[in-house]
Parts: sequence; C-alpha cells; structure tokens
Amino acid sequence: MEAFAHNLFFFIVAIGVLITFHEFGHFWVARKAGVKVLRFSIGFGPPLWRYRKSPHDTEFVIAAMPLGGYVRMVDEREGEVAPEDLPYAFNRQPLAKRVAIVAAGPLFNLLLAVLLYWVVLISGEAGLRPLVAPPQPGTLAAQAGFQEGDEILSVEGERTPTWNQVVGRLTAEMMKDRTIRFEVKTSAGERTVRILQIPGELADDPAKLGTRLGLKPWEPPIPAVIQRIEPASPAEQAGLEAGDRIVAVNGEKIDDWRQLVAIVRENPGKMLRLEVERNGRRLSLTLIPETVAGPDGGERGRIGAGVKVPEGVYERMKVTYRLGPFEALTSAVGRTAEFSWLTLKMMGKMVIGEASVKNLSGPISIAQYAGQSAALGVNYFLKFLAIVSISLGVLNLLPIPMLDGGHLLFYLIEGVRGRPLPDETIAMAQQIGMTILLALMALAFILDIQRLFH
Repeated sequence: MEAFAHNLFFFIVAIGVLITFHEFGHFWVARKAGVKVLRFSIGFGPPLWRYRKSPHDTEFVIAAMPLGGYVRMVDEREGEVAPEDLPYAFNRQPLAKRVAIVAAGPLFNLLLAVLLYWVVLISGEAGLRPLVAPPQPGTLAAQAGFQEGDEILSVEGERTPTWNQVVGRLTAEMMKDRTIRFEVKTSAGERTVRILQIPGELADDPAKLGTRLGLKPWEPPIPAVIQRIEPASPAEQAGLEAGDRIVAVNGEKIDDWRQLVAIVRENPGKMLRLEVERNGRRLSLTLIPETVAGPDGGERGRIGAGVKVPEGVYERMKVTYRLGPFEALTSAVGRTAEFSWLTLKMMGKMVIGEASVKNLSGPISIAQYAGQSAALGVNYFLKFLAIVSISLGVLNLLPIPMLDGGHLLFYLIEGVRGRPLPDETIAMAQQIGMTILLALMALAFILDIQRLFH
C-alpha cells in the first residue's frame, strides 16, 4: 500500500508538471497573439480550485481528473461571442497565429525536456563507471570480444562516462544501425575497439535482445554474507540467519555472492546442501529454492535472502558527470532532438508492424516508473520527466484528429485550399481520431494489466 501511494503521488506530480507546461504553451502564445483566454484548466471534470482576478480575466482551474487539461479561448464555433470580444476570437485570427497557438503546446513539452536535461547536466549526473562484467559465452557481447573489466569510453564516438549513458547511447544507436562501435579501455590499460553486431530479429524485441545481449555492469566481489531474511521464505525455513556466511553449496566453495545467486537460480525446487559459517562455527543446512518465473519466461530459483554489502564498495564505483552551462545546453538540445526522433521512429515501426506494440506504456506503467525514478533521486526523476515530456510532445504532433497535430493538418489543408475544411468534415475526422485514441488507450491499459500479472 505504501508503494502504491508513493507511485501515485509522483505520477500525479509528473502528470501535473507535464500538462501544466503543455497548456501554458497554448495559453502564453494565445495571449501574445491577442486571443482572449477564458479558462486555463489542469484536469477535467468538477473544479477543485479556481481563481479569477476579475470577471474579464482568465479563470485558472485545477479539476478533479488530472489526466489532461485544456485552454478555452473565445471562439465563435464554441458558442456566442460578445461583439466587443470578436477581434480576440481564436477563429478570426490569421492562419499563422492559429498554427503558432496550436503548435505551442507540444513545442513547450520539448522545451521542458531541454530545460530538465540542462538542469541535470549542470548539477552533475551521478552513475556507475561503465565497467563491463564478464559476458556469458554465446552472448552478443562475448562475440564482440568484450572482457571483464573493459571500461566503455564511448559509443559511436560519443563519450560515455557513466553506465546510464552507455545504455542511452546503445538504445539510440540500435534504432539507427545494427553495427555499433565501442571504444574501450581494457583492464590492462590499453585502448581498443569492440564491434557489437545486433541481429535484425532482435533489434526490435527488447525482451529477447536483453537476454542475448550479455552486456552488463561489472560488480566488485561481495562475500556471500546474509543481511536480511524474508519471512516464510525458503531461507528462513532452512534456518539461515542475518550474519551467516555461505562458504559452500553441495561441496562447491562459494567465494562471491553472485556465485551463490547463480547456483540458486539454476536449481529451482532442488535440494541444496549449504555449509554456513556463524559466529565462528560451521553449520550444515539444507535448502530448497522456491520456483519463480524468470525474465525470459522460464523458471528460476529464489530463496528470499539479501546480501550484506561492505561499506564503501559501491561508492568507489560511482562517478559524477558535469558540464558547463553552454555545453550542457548544447547536449540537452541534442538529447531532446535524438529522443524525439527515436520516439517518432518507434511509433512508425509499431504502425507498420516492425516493432511490438508491447513497447506501449499506459498510466499504470508510467506511475511505476515515476515512483521508481523518484526513489533513485532527483536527477533520475528529472530525466524520467524529460523522456515522458518528449513522448507527450511528439505524440501530440502526430496528424491524428483530436490531437494538436490533427489541427495542424487541418490548417495545412486550409493553407493549400485557401479556405477551411467544412465543419462536417472536421467533425467526422475528429470522431475517427477519438476512436483511434480510445483504442490506443485501451491497448496500453491492457498491456499494463498484463505486466502486473507477469
């Protein structure tokens, strides 16, 4: 329940910020263009809070349903307009002004992403050094020649001082090309190049690619000492306690926690004989890992125990990446442009069937990501906001009636014809657009429910 409240709170914060910025774009440009704005609303439905300085000013509203917002302008198509307000009506403005007002919402979302990335880059982006764990045989990383301790210096020529940036660059490059060039520094201090080849059948399937990639961050050796035991777990039933050190399993010496994890995962439902060191004494215990679903759909073992990480281990692995104000602005614009293009490209691939619609995220997934990123720290939450803001901006620019992009399409046709489309045609197109949007929302929600159960 606590996790649900945490996720819900940061979801509302995220949606509130993104919608406010989007609608403020419409509002600000409308005011600059001389259009009278009647209401600026964050959310739909009954107002929870409202403010209006005078009867002639804009009414600001926070409504009960936070999944959206709107800016209501004086418009003869939406009701009777007082004669003195006719010069300020939206529908009477020149085409260029109407285009600017409608485009401002999604463009402000993209500007928000630039601002958020800029803040992150000048404040310092903390992360793990991009050191590579030993790749499993047969994985793409092993085929590319990656070795334990390789430090990734750049991906396709762009510097990657943290592991997060490696992941970001790898994701971006996979959408462009199937051959990706890494510059690395080996554990011996030599600089070399690794070439990663992405098979076509894996490039658009994140789940399968994640299993086959084999490119994972290196972790320092950690003794197999238990810090916590979950109630009613196989570890508790076997008699394990916090502070126990696992020194052997089925006669095999255990030197590292990951070695123990690997054995447990490979033996679901099978009895394991543990040799445990407790308060200077050696004990023999038996344990049967419970069977749970693995990320690839198979089965794996789990015992419900957590490791005790020695103090300062991960702190020594962390690095902070910081840029100056101008360089950060350049990088922020570049990131926003790149992720905008990747978002658009992924949407296009889903439409033509080259990418799975399982990449869609609905409100449940977004709420979970909001809570998880907030738990990791302010910078992670700001980067999450930037990515969602880009998605919102790009989505709204699509030429689908009911979206800003649909209105821009109507204005483009008006510019070519020299006169607006008939109201009946626009109304029919908007009904089609609404059907498409409702279908997409339903699909995203169904996928969210499936993720919860899997």
